[in-house]
Amino acid sequence: MSQEELTGRVQTVLGIIDADSLGVTLPHEHLLIDQTRGLVFEPTEATEKRLAHQPITLENLSWIQIHAFNHLDNLRLLDEQVAIKEALLYKWAGGDTIVELTPSGRLARDPLGLARIARATGLNVVMGSGYYVEGSYSKESMEAKTDNDIAEEIVKDITVGVDDSGIRSGVIGELGCTWPLKDNERKVLRAGAYAQKRTGAAIWVHPGRNEMAPIEEVEALADAGADLSRVVICHIDRCGYLLDTRQKLLDSGCYLEYDLFGWEGYYPARVALAEGHLPDILNDVGRIKEIKELIGMGYLKQILLSQDIACKTMLVSYGGWGYAHLLREVVPLMKIYGISDEQINTMMVDNPKRLLPFAP
Repeated sequence: MSQEELTGRVQTVLGIIDADSLGVTLPHEHLLIDQTRGLVFEPTEATEKRLAHQPITLENLSWIQIHAFNHLDNLRLLDEQVAIKEALLYKWAGGDTIVELTPSGRLARDPLGLARIARATGLNVVMGSGYYVEGSYSKESMEAKTDNDIAEEIVKDITVGVDDSGIRSGVIGELGCTWPLKDNERKVLRAGAYAQKRTGAAIWVHPGRNEMAPIEEVEALADAGADLSRVVICHIDRCGYLLDTRQKLLDSGCYLEYDLFGWEGYYPARVALAEGHLPDILNDVGRIKEIKELIGMGYLKQILLSQDIACKTMLVSYGGWGYAHLLREVVPLMKIYGISDEQINTMMVDNPKRLLPFAP
């Protein structure tokens, strides 16, 4: 698939579609993922370790909800039939497209599985490419690769297909960063910029939580020649960035993604403090208030909304809010807080429609 053939169109796991077919879009979700390979924070105490290895039950659900990243079973979304059932709730609520951002490496990206889910649900599924934070891949293997080696992998995912599956990625990301930014993570950012120049794909960045982290990451992308108007800074509501930082990112041309809707007010302290930030996280009302403020400042066309579902306890099947939460619960709440139907449509339909097609 050449860049000329891709330009102006969107690439799903089932093939090329016109941007007008996207409809209501969740730009940051995971349908199949295994976060236990290098990303789990397993407890050291014997009794807590026992809890971390149990299957999810009603008896341990309260512990898991507070220790989401300490529980191994919670960090695995491996069942296609569950994924289909959960994704259909989103479709039945009015959804049309899911951008699935499980990256390469140890996180179990599954192109064939995503294609089967897309066929079973009738949803458009757009797959990501690239690498997540250090720890989700072999450090030694990554150090042996050049920027161009990684860029070639991403370009192949987009133009030929992932491995021998023949199924192609449609976006770059989520490219994972921590604080302080590691050499391998900086290398992946540069590679993403190079791949963007060759394919015209948009880039999604998982930023470090430190206040300076997203600024440094955007600078690294810009220095490598990335088109910042086609870069998404994810998890704005996870990181608690100051308004000044958010304005700097928006003024650079980036999209800001509020993508943790449904997660109500708690972030694991150990994870947050490791990156030099307090463990604060917005709830849905807080997200809506920040978004309304940014809309009032003129940034409506640079805001994306999603839920970043990546744990079992986020699924309806396990007592969570599910992929339909934005449409079922958040959109009515936004209207109560004075965000109009037109503005909601801009964030959930028009902005993804402008971002997802490949640029020339």
